[in-house]
Amino acid sequence: MEAVEKNTEKEPQQQERPGFEAEMKPTPVYDDKTKKGSGKLLNKVAVITGGDSGIGRAVAILFAKEGADVAVVYLSEHEDAKLTQQEVQNYGRDCLLISGDLESEDFCKSIIDKVINEYEKIDILINNAAVQFECEKLEDITTAQLMKTFTTNIFSFFWLTKAALPHLKKGNTIINSTSVTAYRGTSHLIDYASTKGAIVAFTRSLALNLAERGIRVNAVAPGPIWTPLITSSFEPERIAKHGENVPMHRSGEPVEVAPSYLFLACDDSSYMSGQVLHPNGGEVING
Repeated sequence: MEAVEKNTEKEPQQQERPGFEAEMKPTPVYDDKTKKGSGKLLNKVAVITGGDSGIGRAVAILFAKEGADVAVVYLSEHEDAKLTQQEVQNYGRDCLLISGDLESEDFCKSIIDKVINEYEKIDILINNAAVQFECEKLEDITTAQLMKTFTTNIFSFFWLTKAALPHLKKGNTIINSTSVTAYRGTSHLIDYASTKGAIVAFTRSLALNLAERGIRVNAVAPGPIWTPLITSSFEPERIAKHGENVPMHRSGEPVEVAPSYLFLACDDSSYMSGQVLHPNGGEVING
């Protein structure tokens, strides 16, 4: 994938949260147009939180390439979301944009209502959206920050999944985005890593709970991926070196992570539930 190799050099940069993919230098690679779809998700409906940019965008586009309609949930990054919608439509599929704050349980419920009203079903739920705040010391993490991180990163997973379950049936799938930080920890993202650890436990427990209903639940734990979450979280010098410490010595591109979600969403992974895939640049974390 030649385009990925070209993006190993990052410019020092920084954005306000939640970050905008259109302003990143270089722009993340979110689609490999040399690869054609094979109908793995033909006529499926997928809900993707954080689908406007980053990993979520790449997943939305790949799912559309494989025949799915997608509902993209995002906070306020309207320009990024509209580009994602256009890319999905370029593959002949429909894309419903839903803007709002996942910190609200009522909003989470309304997402499912809107998707059912639009498509009359949900086949795939992807809990992907997250926030992170760098703090060098535990004492620097305020209660307000702690609540925001947990509400966005794990409470919303509970709320959205709970609202979706009455509409899910045998053969449907749930995929949660966790992180490499859930397995090895990170000194400067203690609250974020804690939520990602909670997501692993949520995934495994929910998989057991839903096994009898034939609904599979799995997760993906990306390593350092080049997304707006990075450029809106760290200092410019740190951003420029993002991913250098992994065995592959570079950050990954969203297009390199999306196939993990496709595998877990389609019948290729029919004998997998409660599992986590690790696209992380070669870091072995034994998880």
